[in-house]
Amino acid sequence: MRLGRVDFPLPDMPRLGVAAFRNRIVFHLVFVLLALATLALAVALLNEERQRNAQRYEQGFRKSLAEIVAQLRHPSGQLALLNPEPAQVEPGWVAPLVLPFAAIDFDDATKAQRAVEMAGCALQYPGGASLCAAVGSNAYAGGFVYLVASLDVPPLLARERGATDLADVHRVRVSLKHGDEVQHWLAPVEALDAQRGQLAGFAMDSKDTTTLPRRARPARDFRGWVWREGPCITAEPASAAGCPRRTTISIRLPVEAFREALFRPGGPQWPPADLSRTGLQLALLGPGGTTLFDSATPGAQPPLSLARLATALAPGETLTIQHGTTEVATLRGADEAGAPPSPWLTALIQRLPAPATPQQLSAHDTIATPAGRFGVTLTGGLQGLDRSLSASAARLAWPVGAMLAAIALAWLIIEMGLIRRVAVLTKRAAALSHQLQKPERFELGTLDVADLRGRDELGILAGSLADLLQQVKDSLRREQLRAEREHDQWHAVGHEIMSPLQSLMLLHAADTDPSRRYVQRMQQAVKVLYGQASPSEALAAATLVTGRLDLDAFLRGVAENAAYAGIADVAYAPAAEPVWVQADEYPLEDAITHVLTNADRYRVPGSPITLALHVDAELAVVDVHNLGPQIADEQLARIFDYGVSDAQPENGVRRGQGLFVAKTYLAKMGGSIAARNVDDGVVFAIGLRRSEESS
Repeated sequence: MRLGRVDFPLPDMPRLGVAAFRNRIVFHLVFVLLALATLALAVALLNEERQRNAQRYEQGFRKSLAEIVAQLRHPSGQLALLNPEPAQVEPGWVAPLVLPFAAIDFDDATKAQRAVEMAGCALQYPGGASLCAAVGSNAYAGGFVYLVASLDVPPLLARERGATDLADVHRVRVSLKHGDEVQHWLAPVEALDAQRGQLAGFAMDSKDTTTLPRRARPARDFRGWVWREGPCITAEPASAAGCPRRTTISIRLPVEAFREALFRPGGPQWPPADLSRTGLQLALLGPGGTTLFDSATPGAQPPLSLARLATALAPGETLTIQHGTTEVATLRGADEAGAPPSPWLTALIQRLPAPATPQQLSAHDTIATPAGRFGVTLTGGLQGLDRSLSASAARLAWPVGAMLAAIALAWLIIEMGLIRRVAVLTKRAAALSHQLQKPERFELGTLDVADLRGRDELGILAGSLADLLQQVKDSLRREQLRAEREHDQWHAVGHEIMSPLQSLMLLHAADTDPSRRYVQRMQQAVKVLYGQASPSEALAAATLVTGRLDLDAFLRGVAENAAYAGIADVAYAPAAEPVWVQADEYPLEDAITHVLTNADRYRVPGSPITLALHVDAELAVVDVHNLGPQIADEQLARIFDYGVSDAQPENGVRRGQGLFVAKTYLAKMGGSIAARNVDDGVVFAIGLRRSEESS
């Protein structure tokens, strides 16, 4: 991945650990957990709704069967049981129904209307008209077809007795189709009084509806009545001649085939086997060729049927109706209207914790009818509830999806606008830091943040870092140029000093000449100045001439002359006899002077610095004791390293060199130096090898 322009190759890019991306990982985990929490909440609500649906379904299951059975026990329900499937008749014909009772009392309008209403056998036509066509049996008279119609018509015009022209009167035309045979009756209205009229039925060989055959006689078993009742339907006065009223027509038709089926030698067969091949038509005709009612009018609503009971079933429920061993009907509840159930939602719902309700429920009941007993079995299960819940949840999936989309959008905005830019800045800064930490060379690269600059917080931070780095690079470049100039200056000065020092070395060529050692030290110091040697190398190159030295007399001279070196109150108690050691007087003087200078810096003002000499086997030990603060235990050994000091530089001169020089000179003479803390201060112990000739 390209990180941007830097001053070093990309293979130097370090491999960042997980900790470098911890905040980014936490940020991603937060959004992942937020999305999972949203999904978990939706699933929990879905499961809770499933549990409640199962409980409600179990509580209402038997109640649903009780309601269906109560509806089937009503005459209208028994009518549906006795007529489970609609008869296959030609369009325009009305199929007669088997009634839950033996016959209709067609001679009484109130009883006929009540029977029709109870049985629910009427077809409902547009405009408020209705017609019930049913079959009935009488143990004495045989089988009949009943027609009961209700409609709104004006006053009817009756036929005068003996008249054969029916063009100007109201009449009823009835047609019966039984198999391939068709019978027609023409029944003119014959008024008995203002409220009731009689219908005399004449068998017709043709479809003529205006003329009766000469000397025609009414059919003996054809019976019909017309009743007008109730108030005037329109706003006209009830006494008006054209006031329409509710009119009921009740007709009984004789059917020879039905009578034969009822009285056949082998026993009665009811309903007739060929009832499904029977069709009826009824029309009320008026003067002038008008038609007030026609059963062939389309748009009639059929009576209750078993198929309509399916609307009372919940999804997944099955209602089975049996008559003995014969299955009359099997009804199944339809899925809820709307969006179809989602397969993946249904699978998810079915994997949720199962409710306490059994997966399958079943209930049974029996209904007694004139045709025998019918067994009703209702079965149901939670699969239908799951599909229904899936269809409902599919509609609720949009809000959940919108919430997840909002979370994803927020993540994308923060990721692209902030986190991704932070990651890019982190990698570029890590690459720059890795380059700075290389021990073989130091190079300050360029942090390219041109694509990260902006007016937001991160853009300001990136720009500030880039500007600060550029200023550091400029300062470093200026410091490098200054150091190069100083190096050149010191090199030139050192060259000018080295020439006379070389001449002095020729003048003091003898190794025993003390001046030669000082000239050598000056040469080494010049080399250190212009970088040809380090301080330790310069000290290591110094030549020391060790010999026998009376350390007691040497310490008396140091104590007496210390004040001239700026170190006051240096006390020494002389030894009883000389103590001879192997040492070089002048480097030893420098070493003890550095130790005294360090003791003077840290002693309590006004307190003395004490020098004590004692002999320890083959060593002569000088203790330099000052009163003052103690040295930290972890620093006791490090204070003799080059540059180690807790004192601030003085006049630009770095501290931490005197004790290093003392340790180096003493080591070249075979001696040692160490520091220890005492109760009232610090003691520096300087050990030197005793001279063998003094033993």
